[in-house]
Amino acid sequence: MSETMENIVEKLNDLIEMDYDAISAYQAAIERLENPEYRDQLNVFMQDHENHIAVLSQIVCQEGGAPPEKGDLKKILTNGGVHIAQLAGDDGILKAMQLNEVMTNNLYEENVEEAFPEPVNSILQDHLADERRHKEWLETTLHHLHEPH
Repeated sequence: MSETMENIVEKLNDLIEMDYDAISAYQAAIERLENPEYRDQLNVFMQDHENHIAVLSQIVCQEGGAPPEKGDLKKILTNGGVHIAQLAGDDGILKAMQLNEVMTNNLYEENVEEAFPEPVNSILQDHLADERRHKEWLETTLHHLHEPH
């Protein structure tokens, strides 16, 4: 494996771990949300993260790397499943998820800026678009929750 591919595999593996961590946070959030519409929406977002893992893992394998099989609940997401399990109320849970999505957006943005070879770059662009959609929905929903009725 060339040094460039090794670098790409390492960065993709970081993204895969982050997507696993995001899924565990989403699972915790979905279990605790009261509003069924919010739960449905977060389920869709969680599936996006599952799709990201599947696609990125396939690239890592094709390049001779070994994709991680779980997250490592470390540096990237501060508001993982453990933290969310301690929160009460849809507002607090959505806020924690929004902070997570800021971080997933940042990591995908950093990787898109690396300008990896195709098709990796296009795939990362697609994933970043998903992340931006998640963040936007959370921001909009939180905004509406805080509007005076």
